[in-house]
Amino acid sequence: MNSLVAYDDSDPDSEDSRSPYTSEVVESPLKHVVQQQPQSDTTVHLTSLDALIGSSSFARDSTLTERYPVHNAYYNSTNKGLGNSAVKVTVLPAQKRPQPSSGGVVKPYIPKRLKQEQSNMSAEIPGDGSVRSQDHISLSTKNIYRVSDYLAPHLPLKYSSSGIPKKVIFQMREHTGPVNRVQWCPVKQYSHLLLSASMDGTCKVWDAVDSGKPLCTISCHRTAVRDAQWSLCGKQILTGGFDSFLHLTDVETGKDLFTAKNECKISAVRFHPCDRNMFICGGFSPAISAYDIRMDKVVHVYRAAVQQHFDLLFLRDGREFLSTTDCVSRDSADRTIIAWDFATTAKVSNQIFHERYTCPSLALHPKESVFAAQTNGNYIALFSTQRPYKMNKKRRFEGHKVEGFAVGCQFSPDGSIIVTGSSEGNVIFYNYQTSKLIHTLPSHGSACLGVHYHSVLPSLLATCYWDGEIQIWE
Repeated sequence: MNSLVAYDDSDPDSEDSRSPYTSEVVESPLKHVVQQQPQSDTTVHLTSLDALIGSSSFARDSTLTERYPVHNAYYNSTNKGLGNSAVKVTVLPAQKRPQPSSGGVVKPYIPKRLKQEQSNMSAEIPGDGSVRSQDHISLSTKNIYRVSDYLAPHLPLKYSSSGIPKKVIFQMREHTGPVNRVQWCPVKQYSHLLLSASMDGTCKVWDAVDSGKPLCTISCHRTAVRDAQWSLCGKQILTGGFDSFLHLTDVETGKDLFTAKNECKISAVRFHPCDRNMFICGGFSPAISAYDIRMDKVVHVYRAAVQQHFDLLFLRDGREFLSTTDCVSRDSADRTIIAWDFATTAKVSNQIFHERYTCPSLALHPKESVFAAQTNGNYIALFSTQRPYKMNKKRRFEGHKVEGFAVGCQFSPDGSIIVTGSSEGNVIFYNYQTSKLIHTLPSHGSACLGVHYHSVLPSLLATCYWDGEIQIWE
């Protein structure tokens, strides 16, 4: 490829000692100018300089100085007395072009995506299930942590009342196993990012607002990933899986910031709402563990006379949290929901729910002192977050099927709607005040396991399914 400007050798002794990046007037002739026919609207054009020789002033354009220092260095290098006459060089907006190497040979242009794919293919994959060095980031983080073009106009606006989505705008099918959980990034300016955790052993971060494409994949688990959660800053992801490992991954660098092996398979992980260095995890064990990332160890253990824990939920201030268990007998369900004191590890209450059903998921109301428990009795129950966590027997949300699957539920950001998946694959919307079913999104044939409302766009909803599909509704 020919260079845009022809270079000739100049005597080092005749070089101007001034920096080529200053904004002073340059008094030097311009011997060679090559004009190239533009190939597109973005090609660089240099105004014919021969026709402008003899002009009254010569001042380099500041845009040229900043964006094309190669040309300015050449102009400064040939100081042979142009006098007071000068020429102004006009440069039109242009895309970057490859710079010549030290040997004078221009390297062929290789697209960034192709470079990263080649890098990923050459990365070594360890056999012990540890974090793969290149599997975390599939595109540059500049493309991940940006402000979405579609989302940007909505960021300064106050959130309006939550709406009911009507149609699917993206169907994402990159996962090969059931998707257990989806969650929008909690940082609003990055809330175009959607996290998904799958039984195929991976977590993915998607651009689920603009393109519906995966941006990076976290592949640090050897078996199914049961749960995952964004950190409060939106730059890290905590994952727990059936390989009994916990991983905290930095999305920007792809590094594993924290790794621990739990005593059992993990089914739920939750960050502390006020301390980003603390989190809890539970699973197929009577014990729940609290980890401190700074100390790199378990700091609290919460034990109950149960076999496993299904879900965990911190209350508003983080002083207490709830766990759901499998402790159900023929006549009662004592200890199905347990309230814990986070600091002392004491049981605050284990007599919250007395019906003969397990509760696969919990959700906290965004404004009121209320939490919801999804039950395998095909209804959602409401409880107070204040002691003694009394159940509201007058309000329950019925009309969907849950049995056989760990179906999730969630409140809309304004608290006016409860949305839930179902074992039949439908997505059900209930009015929070009246408990009435107000809308149903149809099934595509597989159980809907997780739902999550967007925090900025009032009618945007993410859903995930047992067949590995993720859908974005609006």
